Amino acid sequence: MSLDSDVIVDRRRIRRKLTFWRVVSALVVIAAIVTVAVVATPAGRGAFTTSGSIARVHIDGLIRSDNDRVEALERLEKSRAAAVVVHINSPGGTTAGSEQLYDALVRLKAKKPVVVVVEGLAASGGYIAAIAADHIVAQQSSLVGSIGVLFQYPNFSELMKTVGVKVEEVKSSPLKAAPNGFEPTSPEARAALDSLVKDSYAWFRGLVKQRRGMDDGLLEKVADGRVFTGRQAVELKLVDALGDEKTAIAWLVAQKNVKPDLPVRDFKLTPRLGDLTFLRTAASIALDALGLSAVARQVEHAGLVRAVDRLSLDGMLALWQPAGAN
Repeated sequence: MSLDSDVIVDRRRIRRKLTFWRVVSALVVIAAIVTVAVVATPAGRGAFTTSGSIARVHIDGLIRSDNDRVEALERLEKSRAAAVVVHINSPGGTTAGSEQLYDALVRLKAKKPVVVVVEGLAASGGYIAAIAADHIVAQQSSLVGSIGVLFQYPNFSELMKTVGVKVEEVKSSPLKAAPNGFEPTSPEARAALDSLVKDSYAWFRGLVKQRRGMDDGLLEKVADGRVFTGRQAVELKLVDALGDEKTAIAWLVAQKNVKPDLPVRDFKLTPRLGDLTFLRTAASIALDALGLSAVARQVEHAGLVRAVDRLSLDGMLALWQPAGAN
C-alpha cells in the first residue's frame, strides 16, 4: 500500500515538472513570436528598410481618421526606402479621415517619390487619397471619381408616430443637435446642413482642380458625383496612365531615377498580429505543447485576432456606394 502511495506521489511530481517545463517552453515560444512580430510592424521594419527597395502600401476599404496609419506613414518618411507605391481600393469614407490621409501622403511625397495604383476602386475619399501623388495609374476597368460630399441620417419620426413614442428635449437653440432623426428636419436645419456639404464640396473640387490641373469646364464635367472607368478617367485627366504596379514602377524609373532592379516590399500600415500566418502556426504549436489541442485548432483556422471591422462613420462622408447596396 505504501509502495502504491509512493508511486502516485512520484507520478504527480513528474507531472508537475512536465507541466512546468511545458509552460516555460510555451512562454519562450511566445516571447520569440512577439519579438519577430515587432520587427514585422512598421516601427520595427522601418529600421530594417534599406535603400535597395521600393515600399508597397495598401489602402483598402472605408477610410476614417486613423492616427496609427498616419504614424506608420511618418515612419515610412524616415525610412530608407527609395520610393513608395500606394495601392488604393476604397469607396471613400469620412471627409475628415480622407483629408487626414491625403495630408499624410502629401508629407510622404515631399520626402520620397510616390505613385498610386488604383486597383478596383478609388472613389470619393479614396480619390482624395489618390490625388496626393504626382502620378496615378489605374486599370482599364477600375472605377475612379465620385467627386462629391454626402450627409446622410435616418429619420424615424413617422415610425415613432405609428408606435406612439415621442422624444422630449430641452436645448439651448433651435439648431442644437439638428437633425436628430426623431422629428421632421426643419428648413433651418436643412439649410445649415446644405451649407456644410457645399463648403466641403468646394474644398474637394478645389483640391481636384489644383492637383490634376483642370480648367473649370473639365472640372464641371467630372465633379458631378459619378464614377468613371479607368479608360474614361485617363481622357478626363483623373488618372495619368492605364496599367498596374509594373507600369507605376516604370514611371518611377523613368521620371524619378529609381533603379529598375529594386525589389518591392510590403509596408503594412495597420498590421494585426493575428493576421500573421507564422504567428498563428507558432501559437498553435505552443498550445499543443500545453495539451490544448482543441484551442490550437481554433487558432489555426480563425487566427488570434478576428478581423471585425464595424465602422461607424460619423459626420460628412466622401463615399461612393452603388444604389441598392447595404
